[in-house]
Amino acid sequence: MREGGLDAPVRHPLDWRAPEFTDAEKIDAEMRRVFDICHGCRRCFNLCDSFPTLFDLIDESESGELDSVASADFAKVVDGCTLCDMCFMVSCPYVPPHEFNLDFPHLMLRYRAAELKKGKGGGLAAELSKTDRNGKLASHIPALANWASDTDNRLTRPILETVADVHRQAALPKYHGTTFAAAAAAAPKVNTAAAAHGRKVVLYATCFVNYNNPAIGDAARRVLAHNGVESEVVYPRCCGMPQLEQGDLATVAAAAGDIAESMAPWLDKGYDVIALTPSCALMLKFEWPLILPDDARIRRLAEATYDIAEYVVDIAKTEGLAEGLRPLPGGVALHMACHARAQNIGAKAAEMLRLVPDADVTVIERCSGHGGSWGVMKDHFETALKIGRPAARLAAKSGKIYLASECPLAGAHLVQGIERLAEDGEPAPESAHHPIELFAHAYGLGAYGSGDGG
Repeated sequence: MREGGLDAPVRHPLDWRAPEFTDAEKIDAEMRRVFDICHGCRRCFNLCDSFPTLFDLIDESESGELDSVASADFAKVVDGCTLCDMCFMVSCPYVPPHEFNLDFPHLMLRYRAAELKKGKGGGLAAELSKTDRNGKLASHIPALANWASDTDNRLTRPILETVADVHRQAALPKYHGTTFAAAAAAAPKVNTAAAAHGRKVVLYATCFVNYNNPAIGDAARRVLAHNGVESEVVYPRCCGMPQLEQGDLATVAAAAGDIAESMAPWLDKGYDVIALTPSCALMLKFEWPLILPDDARIRRLAEATYDIAEYVVDIAKTEGLAEGLRPLPGGVALHMACHARAQNIGAKAAEMLRLVPDADVTVIERCSGHGGSWGVMKDHFETALKIGRPAARLAAKSGKIYLASECPLAGAHLVQGIERLAEDGEPAPESAHHPIELFAHAYGLGAYGSGDGG
């Protein structure tokens, strides 16, 4: 047996339909095995709230070892996990193929699946995870929805905190009356003189871009069209990442099947697939094939899927980009989202922005602390800001004009973190941008709508 490992991480399929997957005794035994190894290693102490919580439970127990920690207290460790995958992909030396075979995030997922099966999941968090239902409702009354969710609204935000456990100070996504999918008929004109002309892509809109920030999708289409790429937009439903966070694997599997079926005709016609947010790209590429390993449609879709920055960089390396890029004066502080890093494709957003003339890019590889819906909840918001403080501080001290994150939720959370620092004299940006929006800006391409709703 060797200490640690240098081999590339290998993920095992999730046998989530097997009775053993949600067997309480087997889960407890596996958690004790894994937690004992984590306690001895402690390499992940600063990644999220799960690990310090675990280490404190053990250190403050009667024996100072795991044997005197009650299994009921493991729920606190699970609650701190946001499924960011950074412990598995970046920090842990004991992931497969090492014989210790640790997969901390998927063990937390297994625990949540078991709790859901026992009827202990769901509730308000599950209602917040229904992004399609919530997005469709809010798109009919975007002005009212955005008014009610504004952090300055002292009437509605305390009520939301009481009813839904959403912290009154947590920034929430805005909504649009026209979704990205609805606006997709007005496609930008394709530059037939571009070197990459002939490429065809179908954009998986993602729930966030579709309902909350169509500007990201429009920027992507304009950049692609300027580089000769024909694009179509498809949005059958949410990818299931919010349900994955809840342990609802059956719902995730159903979403995967529906979306793979909708994408199949486009794949038959030779289209590539681009997911417009990194969490969704991670789902299509990696999580779905582990949940449905025997589904050929899922494997085919995973092999054809790109992150938007990954695709633009591929054009640059293969055919070359179309002319017209201009500098972004003042530079960019770029936050690398955890789910972009977990795709194991390299820092593609940084590579893309460095294609801009006179590029001045500071890369921030620290967690924003947001963690999907986790960071907006009443019990977690302050902890989320604390976890994200190092990233916010790096962004604030970078001195760059632009702040960008591949994850729009992480970007908004960083802005709030910087606002807290601004009380100590650090300047705070008004907003964060998706890297593809800045790339479109460098091309001088207009954008659809804005991230403010309406």
